[in-house]
Amino acid sequence: MIPVPGWAKEYNRNTLTQDGAAALIVTLMLIPQSLAYAMLAGLPPQAGLYASILPLVIYGLFGSSRTLSVGPVAVLSLMTAATLGQLSLQGVHYIEGALALALLSGGWLLLFGLLRLGFVAHFISHSVMSGFISASAVLITLSQLRHLLGISLPGEIWQLPGALFARLGEVPVATLAVSAVSLAMLVWARGGLKKILLRVLRPAVATALVRLMPAMVVVAAIVLSGWLQFEQAGVALVQAIPAGLPSLSWPDWAELPWRELMLPSLLLALVGFVESVSIGQTLAARRRQRIVPNRELIGLGLANLSAGVSGGMPVTGGFARSVVNFDAGAQTPAAGIYAAAGITLAGLWFAPWLSGLPQAVLAATIVVSVLGLFDWHQFVHTWRYSHADFSALCATFLLTLLAGVEAGLMSGILVSLLLHLYHSHRPHWAEVGRIAGTEHFRNRLRHRVELQPSLLCLRVDESLYFANAGQLEDIIATLVSQRPGLRHLVLQCTAVNRIDASALDSLLMINERLALAGVDFHLAEVKGPVMDRLERSELLQQLSGQVYLTLYQAWQDLGETDFEPEAGAVN
Repeated sequence: MIPVPGWAKEYNRNTLTQDGAAALIVTLMLIPQSLAYAMLAGLPPQAGLYASILPLVIYGLFGSSRTLSVGPVAVLSLMTAATLGQLSLQGVHYIEGALALALLSGGWLLLFGLLRLGFVAHFISHSVMSGFISASAVLITLSQLRHLLGISLPGEIWQLPGALFARLGEVPVATLAVSAVSLAMLVWARGGLKKILLRVLRPAVATALVRLMPAMVVVAAIVLSGWLQFEQAGVALVQAIPAGLPSLSWPDWAELPWRELMLPSLLLALVGFVESVSIGQTLAARRRQRIVPNRELIGLGLANLSAGVSGGMPVTGGFARSVVNFDAGAQTPAAGIYAAAGITLAGLWFAPWLSGLPQAVLAATIVVSVLGLFDWHQFVHTWRYSHADFSALCATFLLTLLAGVEAGLMSGILVSLLLHLYHSHRPHWAEVGRIAGTEHFRNRLRHRVELQPSLLCLRVDESLYFANAGQLEDIIATLVSQRPGLRHLVLQCTAVNRIDASALDSLLMINERLALAGVDFHLAEVKGPVMDRLERSELLQQLSGQVYLTLYQAWQDLGETDFEPEAGAVN
């Protein structure tokens, strides 16, 4: 359960140096990022710092990834703000609502981990997740316009264009200037600055400096804010951040609508787990390591529980912070623990200085960090490959924008499941014949094959269950009615991985009807687990034919000895 001995036994001075260097870089990046994501969630800035301390330590002890960095992320911050906003929580209840979300999502994750239910994340398809994240990137960007422009704007997306046009003349010039300079610097750092640095520095050093650019912009903004008196010019600043660390506490459940928080916390847990595992697996593969999904559930669950009792917010593995941690040379989870210590020192000593930071700078940091979340290429790629998946992607994207993050994500999951049921209830089937001179059988519509009038070989490319069992009955009835000389029907089960009780009843019905028509019913190439279940049923005893190991054996045993091969069509 605790993988500390695994990396502690091989820990040495060289590993300590590499982890310490990575922790320093990650700490400098996490401070402005944590503040920004707390502001995105509508929480006090210190909540982001607190969520980057104890959760990092807990995940370092219980998680399975060596380089994943846990803390607040953009998507979970947006979901937190949307959930608490819909419940109309205010003031201290809003803060306690965020703590309750972290505790509940942590409880879900821990429960799933103890029950080894890591597979539940697979119910969110890649198309749905891509549409949700792309829509979240748009919503996050739009939500930061009020900080970038220094004016109040409505939260509903359909009201935003009119309100923005009506209040554009009220935008403070100083706030607009701070926003424009911050955005320009951060965007230039990702493009032009990186190219310049790569010409004179090693790639690792150049990349590290680019990653630290948000921290440099924050420091410069604090210095200029005090020197040029930004607050007197109408630039909104971050509220005062208390020095020190929070005491462990528990939200007042009696004052919170905790029942209404159950479903949002479940969605937070699922989204956070999917995002974290995908990042962790990608980074682990680059070093030929592996992560354990069920251990990830436990690690992330305990990390969220620790965030909920230490004044934080919901957390998961973040892409940017994890990539920086990996590229900076982190070798073990100790790098995250060292980063937590660095953020603790920052909270103790430097927190009061952050009160001079303009909110527009944090908003620019958020906008630039989510630029890469919107993936146009995924829309194009999905459209070309699968129109069904594209419809799920677009449904998730549009409903997330128009109806909110919870409705969009749930609708996307529902659309994906309905599309899966739609396709599986109409299984692909093919009449197959033998390729001349071989033991291979192929679809008669795609290959030139040998066919026999008295023998019909049918392949079904889907597991058989309640939704498609009736379709199989109709297919076989139609084919048999078209073959007056048919004496044997062989069902090739190569692609059948499961037969449920409803499908078993359908097979019994098919066997009975074929027997009345004078046709023997045979099975071929039944997989071991499926055969194990069939042996516990009455089908094999009532089967009018036999079960063959291969379709070729059935062809030899049941086929006519003096038939003339019939050439199938070529497609």
